[in-house]
Amino acid sequence: MATKAWFVYHRDVNYNRPETLIFLRMVTMCYCHRFLLGALLLIGLLGMAGCATLQEAFPGVVDNLPLDEQTVTAGLKQALQVGTERTVAATGQEDGFLGNSLIRIPIPDQLTDVTGTLRSVGLGSYVDELEVGMNRAAEQAAGEAVDVFWDAITRMTVADAFAILEGADNAATEYFRSRTWETLSGRFQPIVQDKMDGVGLAQVYDQVLDLYGSLPLMDKPELVPLDTYVTDKALGGLFTVLAGEEKKIREDPLARSTDLLRRVFGSQD
Repeated sequence: MATKAWFVYHRDVNYNRPETLIFLRMVTMCYCHRFLLGALLLIGLLGMAGCATLQEAFPGVVDNLPLDEQTVTAGLKQALQVGTERTVAATGQEDGFLGNSLIRIPIPDQLTDVTGTLRSVGLGSYVDELEVGMNRAAEQAAGEAVDVFWDAITRMTVADAFAILEGADNAATEYFRSRTWETLSGRFQPIVQDKMDGVGLAQVYDQVLDLYGSLPLMDKPELVPLDTYVTDKALGGLFTVLAGEEKKIREDPLARSTDLLRRVFGSQD
């Protein structure tokens, strides 16, 4: 009662008196101790309930807290990691390019007359073999993207993270494209060349050109550097698939496979 009365008639108190200052300090210490005891009690309750995080104990409360810079940055990095892993897994398997109509690598436009003519005279199987070989080379090179993508992820700044979070559905993909295309191209091309040699693509390409050249009245076709062509198409395919994965994470709650992804991207729903 004495404490309550003191607060009620506080306007009549002389705050310059030493005993008043001592009393205020005692009240402050009481409140601090109560806060500490409350925190310890909360930790004990989490342990008894088997909850590893506040997210598990109070999901509704935690989900509605404002996002800080650390959470946003970690969430975006995790989204990029998940997206790139799914992308490489999808494109690096057999038929990852060949069986996907969105990224399947077609015969170069410069060879349209060549391939059309060969098909018309019953030599279409050579054309098909060339197309399959280009896509197989891209599939086998896809795994090289992981390290390059990861390097770009680790370099992401807080400003990058917020720009991606608040950007378009493909903002993360474009972040990757602007920072990794040149490096990826440099690493992809020799690997694509090696994989092309492994599937005998150069020999098939030469055979197609020789068959076309053996036909009467046919002009010499324009030569296409297949290693450069396949490299560019392979990279374009990777970013197409990555954009699709990014859109899933942004729009589909089921694609957010971790608490952090659900926390960060759920705030944008």
